Order: sequence, then structure tokens, then C-alpha cells
Amino acid sequence: MQLMTDHDARATLAELGARVRAWRARRGMTRKQLAADSGLSERFLADVESGKGNVSINSLEAAARALNITILELLQDAPRPALARAQGLLARLDDGQLDQAHALLSSTFGLDDEKGREKRIALIGLRGAGKSTLGAQLAAHRGIPFVELDREIEREAGTSMNEILLLHGQAGYRRYERRALFRIAEDHADGVVMTTGGSIVSERETFDLLQSRFYCVWLKANPEEHMSRVVAQGDMRPFDTTRGATGEAMEDIRRILASREALYARADAVVDTAARSVKQSLKDLERAVPMEPKP
Repeated sequence: MQLMTDHDARATLAELGARVRAWRARRGMTRKQLAADSGLSERFLADVESGKGNVSINSLEAAARALNITILELLQDAPRPALARAQGLLARLDDGQLDQAHALLSSTFGLDDEKGREKRIALIGLRGAGKSTLGAQLAAHRGIPFVELDREIEREAGTSMNEILLLHGQAGYRRYERRALFRIAEDHADGVVMTTGGSIVSERETFDLLQSRFYCVWLKANPEEHMSRVVAQGDMRPFDTTRGATGEAMEDIRRILASREALYARADAVVDTAARSVKQSLKDLERAVPMEPKP
């Protein structure tokens, strides 16, 4: 039996730290938030992320739970073997063939939840992309309701977002989020425009649910515009306000965007709001979504 060398141990700790950082970025959580949700100290988490931490199974489990993943998801890269094989086949198809494969899988296995989804528009993307402003205007132009998923989650839970996270953590928040999505889809079968939180794409089951019932549009911008708009709004979530609007906070935005880019790109359409006025972006959004159904 070959024993692990000091070099191997350091490499393992460094890899573990990188995974914790990556999952935290994908969730849009600051280290302070992760510490609060997991019960671990910020200093300990800083050591873990830098590859210096003396990590126990219990502390790993606490961190994974706060990130709303299992400890196996934190430690393993590969998906289920059967899923990996299917993904390998799908990767060889072009866009047209992928659409055919999607339709075949939906009809064969009874997975088709998409009836009427094009009437329900969901705007995804990082804070500062213009979701609330453009979403409200698009809904007004179409004469359909405009809802913010965060407010609907609070309605579902009967309390504020901060209280949900304080009382139930990330896992509880995601449960209320899924319930709210089901209710909104059922209550607005004739049409709605909805904004979502930036991290919704990081939850596989929740994002799959969103895509099955809503036509998703990614509103994107460059990191600098995200930052300037967030600062103008006076709401720095999910960024650490103690670090200011530059330096490490900007790195937070770049890291979050990089970790979620492939997920956001799964949207049905993309609208780039960078260097565009609200009026120009609204026109782009109207062109990106399905036409209004004729009476």
C-alpha cells in the first residue's frame, strides 16, 4: 500500500480548497455568509480555501450543507456513470439534433412539462443586469403580470428573505423557491414576466424546473457594468460590502460570472445589456422573447 506523501497531501488540500471556493462562487456567497450558515469560522474557511486547513469530515459536511450540496458532490467531479455516458453521446450532436433528442426524451419518458412555457418569461442573470427594470417594462407592454421571485418566496414562507436564511439556511430557502416556482407557473398559465435571483442556475433541480416551465432569457453585462449598477442601487448583495466597490469585490463578480457562465448560457435566449440604454435593451428583449399570442 502506497502512503500519501506530504506533497500529495498538500495537493489534495489545495484541490479541496479550490472546490470550496468554486462552489461558494457559484452560489454567490461571501465567505462571511458561508461561515454564518455552516457554523464554521471565517478564519478556518480562509485556511481551507487556501489549502492550509486541517479539515475534518464534520467540517466538510457542515460546509457542504451550507452550500446546499452533499459532501459527495463537494468531493467528486464526475456525474453518475449512466448520465456521463448520455452526456457523451449528446455532446456529439449539433443544435438541431439536440432539439430532436430533447423532444424524443420528453415524449418517451413523460418529461414534457413545457406546455405554455413560452407565455411565461423568466429573466436570469447576475444582479445589476437590468432584470427588474426591463422585466417590469416588458410586462407592462404586454399587459401581463410582473413578479419578482424573491418576493414570491417571502410570500410562500410568510417571512422575509433574511429570516428564511436565518431560520432555514440555504436548503430551506431552495425548498421555498421551488414551491414558489410551481405556484407562479400554475397561477400565470396565460402569461407572466418574472425576475429570478442570480444563483438560481446553480441549483440543478431548481434550474431544470425553471426551464421546464418558463422561457428563460439571460440578461448579461460585463463585470464593470454589473458593479456600477449594483453600487447605484445601493444593494451590494451578493458581494461583501466591507471590501468596497473595487479590488476584491470586483474579483467576486468576475469569479461568480465565470463560474456561472456555462449555466446562464443554457437560457433560451441571451440579451446583452452592456453599453445599451434601457430603451435599446428593452427592444432587444422584445425581439428575444416569443411573440405575443394572437387573441
